This record gives sequence, C-alpha cells and structure tokens, in this order.
Amino acid sequence: MLEKLRQHIEQVVPLSNEEFAWVSTHFTIAEFPKKHFLFEKGERVNHIYFVASGLLNLLYYDEEAKEHIVSFAMEDWWESDFYAYFHRTKASMSLLCLEPTMVLCLSLEGYHSLCTQMQKMGSFFLQKSNAGFIGSQQRILSLLMSNAKERYEQILHHSPALLQRVSKTQLAAYLGVSRETLSRLKI
Repeated sequence: MLEKLRQHIEQVVPLSNEEFAWVSTHFTIAEFPKKHFLFEKGERVNHIYFVASGLLNLLYYDEEAKEHIVSFAMEDWWESDFYAYFHRTKASMSLLCLEPTMVLCLSLEGYHSLCTQMQKMGSFFLQKSNAGFIGSQQRILSLLMSNAKERYEQILHHSPALLQRVSKTQLAAYLGVSRETLSRLKI
C-alpha cells in the first residue's frame, strides 16, 4: 500500500528511499468495509484520505435531508471535508465507503510537517490542491452550463471506470437529476 502512495507522489516529485521512509511515517493505514462512514456530518474531521483501493462518496445532506453527491474518490484520489479538516471544525458533509476501501490517513499535524519540513512535499500538495481547485470549478461550471446528457458524457470521457462502479441512482444524484431523468436519457 505504501508503494502505491510512493508511485502517486513520484508522478509529481521524485523521492529518495530515505525521503519516502520519512514521508511514510506521517501516514496510518486503515481498512473499512462497504457502507462504513469515515466521518459523518457533525463529527470532527481528523484526516485527509489517500485512496489506495476502493471507492468513497462525499455526501451533503440539505435541510430537507435530501442527499447530494459532492464527489466520488477512486484509487489515487485524495478526499475529505477539506474545510473541516483545515479549520478544525465539524464536518458539514459525510464520507461513505461504496466498496471495501483501504486508505492512507494523514493528520493535519502530519500534513503541516510534510509541507514545512520537505519542500518537495509542499510542492506535491500544492499541485494536488491546484488540480482539486480546477476540478471543483469545472464541476460547478458543468452543473451551471451543461445539461444532464453533457454532464454524463463528461464523466464518460474523464472517469469511465466510475460508471462501472456506481449505481444509476448514485450517478443520477451526482449529475443533479432524478433517476427517471437519467433513464429517459437512455444512458
């Protein structure tokens, strides 16, 4: 599992064996069954999670308890309620395992240690954050400017493996349409 993390990091920055040995001390490994919440709305968020295997679902429940899918996180993705994590507040969202999932957990103290004590890791996390910002903006623009079929085609283009791993109901919620609308699109 740690080798998967190393490969992921080294797509951005190279690490010597000694550097990676130090980096790996900041992570803990955890395994969760399907339908397990890593955290739920109202709980403290103590970690960001690197997905080594499995599939996570970041959920937001509105005032009427309607579920909104904020994101999915597959292998080699990072996920958390980042606002709650960085501000040490309670979660406004919930993180659910859609499959049995293995993650590497990084505390905020570990994150700060990595970023301040190793410039390479600061650069790595900056690049990952920037990619996340770009992805979030693209998702917002897609929800504002594209119809359901166009949003589906964007997922098909960018994350085709995801479509094999989520239910039609989950896909519809992520696209912001009803299950019936998704069926009418003949997807």
